[in-house]
Amino acid sequence: MATPLDSTPAGKPRARSLRVPFAGRPGPWNAITDVPGVEVGYVTLIEGDAVRTGVTAIHPRGPAGTGDPVAAGFHSLNGNGEMTGVSWINESGTFTGPIAITNTHAVGVAHAGIVAWMIRRHPEVADTWLLPVATETWDGYLNDINGHHVTEDTVIAALDAARSGPVEEGSVGGGTGMNCYQFKGGSGTSSRIVAYPGQQYVVGVFVQANFGTRRELTLAGVPLGAELAADNPMLEFFLAPPGGGSVIVVVATNAPLFPHQCQALARRVTMGLARTGTSGSHFSGDLFLAFSTANQRAFKPGGPPLSQLSFIPWENINPFYEAVVQATEEAVANALVANVEMTGRSGHRTPALPRDRVAELLARAGPRIRLS
Repeated sequence: MATPLDSTPAGKPRARSLRVPFAGRPGPWNAITDVPGVEVGYVTLIEGDAVRTGVTAIHPRGPAGTGDPVAAGFHSLNGNGEMTGVSWINESGTFTGPIAITNTHAVGVAHAGIVAWMIRRHPEVADTWLLPVATETWDGYLNDINGHHVTEDTVIAALDAARSGPVEEGSVGGGTGMNCYQFKGGSGTSSRIVAYPGQQYVVGVFVQANFGTRRELTLAGVPLGAELAADNPMLEFFLAPPGGGSVIVVVATNAPLFPHQCQALARRVTMGLARTGTSGSHFSGDLFLAFSTANQRAFKPGGPPLSQLSFIPWENINPFYEAVVQATEEAVANALVANVEMTGRSGHRTPALPRDRVAELLARAGPRIRLS
């Protein structure tokens, strides 16, 4: 019987269906939405021969909690990309409102769409000032990226579509036209439960995966690139050197953290990506945002003259780092596994990860232990 750990809501396989031996204990949905309050929504645009794009929306506290800032930290592994709102995150250690992820040439529209949504749904917040978080990866291989297909209404619809529960993966939302390790990539997610004295916390990760060269691909420590080198149409596409395209990673947790502890979590994303093989291309915008939904109302304007924060002591933070690394690795794998071949702009084609072949190669690598 299929479970949320093995398949997406639409029935697409996830990486665990291939018996990839991931370490750590996932949440019930193995998704960023395992963090209480976090909601994800999509609008997917697949039209004609050339439109392969969309928008992903993430609400840190759900739409109802939009006016309550979250503690946050940002890290750029490589800056060939865009994430708006970062100057304020670095200054204040917080941001307010939802996140939108889309394609590179629509990032301004995504920013404007968040503002429009806030004016409609939360005018009490929009009447002050807004510095939304909108971010992107490049889908111009498969998508008509200059066609202005993403509009403010697209963004609003994605924000309104957000829900808790299992999250669809693969070629959906902002990940629709993306490629990863020169296979079909896109949207992926995973989570880990962190045991803590007296309670449990959740660390959830969402990736928009659009990076890596085929020869680099690694799963569960098994190099796969050489064995899967055949059928790589992207090798003939010379607009940018292989490996470019970018990856956006959003990390969420309900553990109480200082903003600079959130930044430390964002830095650990690099290690999770490295487990999948990438060395980080110069032409890849690799931008990571981590936030904590704890300490509700502590950063909210108009509060008491003095606010207080609870936080995980630094000497206890290592399990949260480990959770980020593990969930990032699995989220990338899920984006690859939950996919099918796609043809788009100018007849460009991206093959899907050959799941049966991957399962065979992993089994051939020998028995490994899944830690839980």
